[in-house]
Amino acid sequence: MNRPAPRDLVVIRKGYVTPNMLRVTLGGDGMKGFPEDQASAYVKLIFPIQGDAKDRVLRRTYTVRHDRMTDQGREIDIDFVMHGDGSDANDHGGPASNWAVNCAPGDVITIGGPGPKKLVDPTADWFLIAGDMTALPAVSVNLETLPDHARGYAVIEVQSEADIQNLQKPDNITLEWVINPHPGEINTALSDVVKKLPWADGRPSVWAACEFTSMKELRSYFREERGLGRDDFYISSYWKLGMNEDNHKALKSEDAKAAA
Repeated sequence: MNRPAPRDLVVIRKGYVTPNMLRVTLGGDGMKGFPEDQASAYVKLIFPIQGDAKDRVLRRTYTVRHDRMTDQGREIDIDFVMHGDGSDANDHGGPASNWAVNCAPGDVITIGGPGPKKLVDPTADWFLIAGDMTALPAVSVNLETLPDHARGYAVIEVQSEADIQNLQKPDNITLEWVINPHPGEINTALSDVVKKLPWADGRPSVWAACEFTSMKELRSYFREERGLGRDDFYISSYWKLGMNEDNHKALKSEDAKAAA
């Protein structure tokens, strides 16, 4: 399958969803030909390396939170998790967070993608969804797309009570919020809560995404203590404390080989 060509999108507006979550809405003529229904898919924000004679670029990965048609045309929302110092948890003060904080309506950003969605299996008997704030956009879409009769749990780690969002979910999905003011430093906050959940009868579909160390804790629990196979759960590391995306990507590759 050919990779979609990069496209230029225009900043329509931006605003804070919660104190530590900044949403940037993108649209414009560049949305023409963008595949439909891409909420929860990922895109690559592309930034030139200043002063690089070879025209190399940096790419930073983000989830599409919303994808909608308006009277003015197609729009997508990208949510950026901000630390208290103004840096982005995905980006650690790098080009993406700097751009998000400083962008204004009318500014242009180049994006690649979209990449494939990663969603729970809707045919499962019950569901367990877990993630930190970097995964909150994807967690939210997963909850919104579950069938009405779905049962299970969603566990979400946020930096403060003010970062708790009102999420759409089936009535029988129990939502647990975990407050961790120091994400990545206290890396068992999410897994400690997940491990205490009652394990339901039937076939589960488990979805989890979070910081690298927390991901390894959860993966070990799902595999070794709960005996889940590859088809029963999806788990991903979205970031690692103190590491940019390029180095994190290399670490993920090494870890995936070791864990295979």
